[in-house]
Amino acid sequence: MCAHPLSATHSRAHAARLRDLEALIGRTPLVEIFCRVRGRDLSIFAKHESLNFTGSIKDRMAFRIIQEAYADGSLHPGDTIVEATSGNTGIAFVALGRALGHPVRIFMPDWMSCERKQLIRSYGGEIVPVSKEQGGFIGSIAMAESFASENSHTFLPRQFENTANARAHRDGTVAELLTQMGRVGATPTAFVAGVGTGGTVMGAAELLRKEAPQCTVHALEPSNSPTLRTGHRVGSHRIQGISDEFIPKLVDLAVLDEIVDVDDGEAIAMTRRLAFELGLGLGISSGANFLGALKLSLLQGAGAMTATVFADCSKKYLSTDLCAENAPEAQGLAAEVELLDWRALPC
Repeated sequence: MCAHPLSATHSRAHAARLRDLEALIGRTPLVEIFCRVRGRDLSIFAKHESLNFTGSIKDRMAFRIIQEAYADGSLHPGDTIVEATSGNTGIAFVALGRALGHPVRIFMPDWMSCERKQLIRSYGGEIVPVSKEQGGFIGSIAMAESFASENSHTFLPRQFENTANARAHRDGTVAELLTQMGRVGATPTAFVAGVGTGGTVMGAAELLRKEAPQCTVHALEPSNSPTLRTGHRVGSHRIQGISDEFIPKLVDLAVLDEIVDVDDGEAIAMTRRLAFELGLGLGISSGANFLGALKLSLLQGAGAMTATVFADCSKKYLSTDLCAENAPEAQGLAAEVELLDWRALPC
């Protein structure tokens, strides 16, 4: 029996609010960036996800998890949503949770950007900071699990293993991308995305294997901290939101193509160039994804049509090296690419 049986009034009110929230999530533009590298003209396609409800791609999976949890009875009105996150997911769950009347408690490594923390608090969420000595990201997950087990009327989204995460991107992000590229006569030959939870790349793999079987699907991680290649945290990096300290349970490397590595300094420099030269203010992982897409396009040769995601905008990184006076200078591919132009393709 449910701990909080839904009254007819609650049921109708929550169904209506879920419809309201759904209208504010997804259906984002696709940006096509025209560039030249080593004498080759390339097009890179990227979903512009900062136009979601709270400004990131994580709104998609947070909404889908909540929607399915209401449907299967694992989330009830008044329950406290408890999650471990490096930022964007926490922001999404707090905003969505508060819109639906839920208290939200977020366990988060204490080295995340101050903007992330301030945004979570501004939506009315509670943050429990977790230090490296307390276990960092793995410690955050353990503390969230412990809190939920010790307190009744709680809901754990478990973003790193919840398959609704991948379904959100299969049915939303990547399905939209295919439709938008199709309208301009393009079909992806490669898809790449940085791995935070793995939901984006695994959802992409599921749909693209079926709808565009010629398309390779790649996970991206920082070369400074190759978690996917080693299975555990090695070194450190500055691309917040990806490559935390472990391989998420959602990720099945056996169904993906080769991993793409990007240096965090090059990612920061590329992100700055996309803003300075094209007016696209993006998060650092977006610069990394763009570089990963360029690498794959160069490898694939003529006819390459590489797609990726721009997960969020620059506003959550104003206190990081992205906006520092001594920000990394462009090197390698980040220095070689000539950014020519871009266009937005509506959903």
